[in-house]
Amino acid sequence: MAESLISLARSADVKIEKPDEIVTTAGFGRLQNFLRKCTIAVLSCGPMPKHIAFIMDGNRRYAKFRSIKEGTGHRVGFSVLMANLVYFSEMGVKYITVYAFSIDNFKRDPSEVQSLMELMEEKINQLLENINVINKANCKINFWGNLDLLSEPVRVAAQKLMECTAGNTGLVLSVCMPYNSTSEIVNAINRICSERREMLQGEHAGSYNGHAASNGVYSDISVDDLDRHMYSAGCPDPDIVIRTSGETRLSNFLLWQTTFSHLQNPDPLWPEFSFRHLAWAILQYQIAYPYLEQTRKWVKKQL
Repeated sequence: MAESLISLARSADVKIEKPDEIVTTAGFGRLQNFLRKCTIAVLSCGPMPKHIAFIMDGNRRYAKFRSIKEGTGHRVGFSVLMANLVYFSEMGVKYITVYAFSIDNFKRDPSEVQSLMELMEEKINQLLENINVINKANCKINFWGNLDLLSEPVRVAAQKLMECTAGNTGLVLSVCMPYNSTSEIVNAINRICSERREMLQGEHAGSYNGHAASNGVYSDISVDDLDRHMYSAGCPDPDIVIRTSGETRLSNFLLWQTTFSHLQNPDPLWPEFSFRHLAWAILQYQIAYPYLEQTRKWVKKQL
């Protein structure tokens, strides 16, 4: 699985090596691989997260600070995500969720929004071109959000990618776009109300069996009801939420699912986020793990 993801990551890499650098790079790469495996072996002795969520912040600042073309930061950020998928696979982290595009981002300059839509379409189609590699890696890709807000080419490509990977059972990558938590909660409530309405109409028509219409079963909406209708249904809550670039805001991201998540805000911009930052994040989670578990158990006792 890791080998397939490595192949996919290389296909997404924007860096080009010069011929006279290949030998040096190969030797250094072998050393990096060895040190990475040693680090993972050490981390594996402690509690490992099942689900890590990222607010991929800092793509625009990365391009601005380096005086490079606008949009290049997002391209580098995509390559960084692909590289990190390899690390997640090697570490045994099954669920990865990334905040790729907020519904609020539609308020940005129309030319910037259009550029991002074109980039999304390009990268999703790139993944579709490598669908055999993705399926070999057994990677499932979801898109969480109101897909109706996307341009048609992006929406069609996203739906096709989800369909092509729906049967995979390995690493699960959930891409939130266009998304915010408020919209997700409202969508869940609307779906529950629609479901209840259909049930009651069916009972009234004599076509629904199993519950009496007058017993009050449908009068309240429970936490379990909301959980079942969230975009994240069937996915465990994040163990760690990482927002790069040092920002401390959640920005309306997974508010329902992050009650017991370990929140981290490392300084590197998203395109700078590397394996060492990931390893440090997991170590910080392991240090906080006893407190997180104690808090979780205490809250459950109060319910």
